[in-house]
Amino acid sequence: MKIRCIASLAAAFMTLALSQPVQAEDAPKEIKIATEGAYAPWNFTRADGKLDGLEIDLANDLCARMKIKCTIVAQDWDGLIPSLTVGKFDVIMASMFITPKRLETIDFTKPYAVDPSGFAVSKDSPLGKLGVSTEKFKLDDQASALAAIEKLKPLLKGKVVGVQAATTNLDFLKKYFADTVEIREYKTTEQHDLDLAAGRIDALFAQQTSLVATLKKPEFAEYTVAGPGFVGGVFGLGTGAGLRKQDTKLKEMLNAAIDSAIADGTIKRISEKWVGTDVTPLK
Repeated sequence: MKIRCIASLAAAFMTLALSQPVQAEDAPKEIKIATEGAYAPWNFTRADGKLDGLEIDLANDLCARMKIKCTIVAQDWDGLIPSLTVGKFDVIMASMFITPKRLETIDFTKPYAVDPSGFAVSKDSPLGKLGVSTEKFKLDDQASALAAIEKLKPLLKGKVVGVQAATTNLDFLKKYFADTVEIREYKTTEQHDLDLAAGRIDALFAQQTSLVATLKKPEFAEYTVAGPGFVGGVFGLGTGAGLRKQDTKLKEMLNAAIDSAIADGTIKRISEKWVGTDVTPLK
């Protein structure tokens, strides 16, 4: 008898639970945003220890639009995604490209920037002598992109190219230049900048806006960004904010804030302030 009563109660509770409407996810009132803090001018740590840069300004602007309190913290690049998934923070804004591989683990907002990647080399090198190029190639358009890559290969043959590890820039070099250059990986861009200045490597491969900022320093007076920029393909859909897949309400709020910041020209203004060009995603 007791067994039948317990079973009946369990069934009743199950029916009640199933009949309850699914509660909508609450809008967060406070979030923590992580950035690398070592990728100037997108995000970097000032001498006084404070975080600054394009993405810091943008993060603060987006938080104001969402009317929520935000704390911005620094996290090593290779720990960003693992730390996000275990709840150490809620959002990544660290010049991270939206790629299918990353989307297997985390979700992203819509892009808030599109920034081509390219090479920085010495001005007297074969590629450097060609000067600065404003050409941009979409890797999705394979014929034209591959043609551009083939033109670069003899100009870079045998060179040692520095690149940040665990990035789409490294994926690009491995896919298209593994048979042409020696690829040297670094934990941070600051480390490969130091090796370029010291003459231990011949070139860098990174986002062009970051390279331009690096080459403004006196020790890089004899270097230049040369050759075209590349987008799409291994670089994904552009730069977006990473977040956990279950945080759908936060994603909705961030997307609305990004749309607003694009529409009123805020992203254009912030990007021109920090990188000297408009990186607003194309519609």
